[in-house]
Amino acid sequence: MEPILNKEQIAELLLAIKSGKVSTDLRGDDSSFDMANVSPLNLFQMSSTSDNKQRIPNLDIILDNFAYNFGISLTNHLQRNVTITRTGIDTFEFQEYLLSQKDAGAIGVLSMDPLKNGALMLLDTKLCFSLIEIMLGASSEMEPLQPNRKPTTIELNILKSTISQACSDIDKSFAQIIKLDSSIVKVESNSRLVSIVDADADVLSGSFQIKVGSLSGTFDIVFPVATLDPVRDQLRDLLTVKTVHQSGWHDSLLAEIEKMSTSIVAQSGTISMPVRRVMTLKKGDILDIDYDPNSPLKVLVEDNLKFFATPGTISGKKAIRLTGVYDQGE
Repeated sequence: MEPILNKEQIAELLLAIKSGKVSTDLRGDDSSFDMANVSPLNLFQMSSTSDNKQRIPNLDIILDNFAYNFGISLTNHLQRNVTITRTGIDTFEFQEYLLSQKDAGAIGVLSMDPLKNGALMLLDTKLCFSLIEIMLGASSEMEPLQPNRKPTTIELNILKSTISQACSDIDKSFAQIIKLDSSIVKVESNSRLVSIVDADADVLSGSFQIKVGSLSGTFDIVFPVATLDPVRDQLRDLLTVKTVHQSGWHDSLLAEIEKMSTSIVAQSGTISMPVRRVMTLKKGDILDIDYDPNSPLKVLVEDNLKFFATPGTISGKKAIRLTGVYDQGE
């Protein structure tokens, strides 16, 4: 075992390191050990990315529902058979995502009231010109034109109807968890003009492939994580028994039942007699009622005993005061 340095030796060593006389670099030119060829790994970034992908559960269900609804809407709008398929969901930093979308032809900035930040809808250039040709009357079987340019302002205005329809279908897809009123803020072709969150903010991108006859293309719906955070719990509970039980017909029936009218009778006594006696009753007949004036009235709801009450008057009008609830176990 090598000897341990004493206090004076340790102090001299620290002073030499501080003054630069002793180098702390362990690798010399004649280093005898081999270095592995490795790439840097940012564990913090990996953890953040993994966490973000799990932060918005069941978003794929919402996007699949959107793809189905949007496909039907475009089929009716374009009078062509349209098929839309979701191809993936990815997490990016906002600036990183925009830099990767060099082929985006039209970018719609969407407001999603009451959610903040909104969303983006990006159509690739190929899809933009294909949709414009179809809306202007071209056949979907023809070979699509591919101009080497971005859509003009007039062409972007033509595409607004398509993006506006997407807003309606986004609202339908989210209707089971929140009532949205989505709309187009603007449509741009320059990604620098569509900043909806900070450059380093996390976004979730849902990618879709669309086919119209022999034409095809892709588009993305981009949600900042901050936009979806307020409905994260509702999305998590989307498939639970609790949500299914408290949604749809259950809530509708409860709301309608509470508005239904019902009959309430304060009953002082009853008489039982044969039908032949009832048939002979005439004006002036006196009927004896088996009723004690000191006993409470029976309050019937739809002919079922529910409460007990005492009679009285309020402001000159007859009234009853409930004194108890009927217990079937008694």
